[in-house]
Amino acid sequence: MTGSLPHLEPPRSDRVSGPPRYLLYSFLRPLARWLIRRRYDVRVSDPGNVPASGPIIYASNHVGVTDGPLLAIFAPRPAHALTKVEMFKGLLGTFLWHSGQIPLDRYHPDPRAVRICLRALRNGHAIGIYPEGSRGPGDLERFHRGAAYLALVSGAPVVPVTMIGTREPGGHSNSLPRRGAVIDMVFGEVWRTEPEPWPRTREQVEKASLFLREHMLVQLDRARASTGRELPGPLPPTDVDPDPATGVTDEGAP
Repeated sequence: MTGSLPHLEPPRSDRVSGPPRYLLYSFLRPLARWLIRRRYDVRVSDPGNVPASGPIIYASNHVGVTDGPLLAIFAPRPAHALTKVEMFKGLLGTFLWHSGQIPLDRYHPDPRAVRICLRALRNGHAIGIYPEGSRGPGDLERFHRGAAYLALVSGAPVVPVTMIGTREPGGHSNSLPRRGAVIDMVFGEVWRTEPEPWPRTREQVEKASLFLREHMLVQLDRARASTGRELPGPLPPTDVDPDPATGVTDEGAP
């Protein structure tokens, strides 16, 4: 799928540049895995559920600040993850972009971010997305429609990812696990949907999002059972990570 024809399908992705990929495949990835494992016991379960080739969408719950780096470093296939645009500042922002991450404006329609994701998928690459939006309990109660939309447009399979242990119970959204903590990253069974031709309706996206959420809830329960662990629970009441009220599935809204 590296030809130009798929990029001409609406929404067109031929007029945007794909995110850089060189750091995703550099020596930094195995070096980062080695360094992180000196501090944490990272356990990666069922990586065989990840298709070895073709476009894929990693859809992960969002518990703590380390979720993004861990997905980028330990996923079987490197991913271009959607990351809130507020983080693309200074040296950190430069590093995030050159490591292939995609800035996303969460509070306004962001067609550029969508087109960059589609360019990566249509080229057979992997992207990462957090349907919950902001960090929280990680229980998928709140569920945005972006992952289902991208699957409907591209036909890419969705690989659920469950993160457990990236935040301690009672910890704040920016807190790190204690040294030596066990962190589980469980790759669930793939979810697939048939691509819908343009124009896709809100009802189609909503329906697909509900099906995806149900599938991810099943995979979340399986991850809890297989690891024997529970999610950390809600953030402290004073810790509010703002998240837009738009683009949330009806059954996944507060």
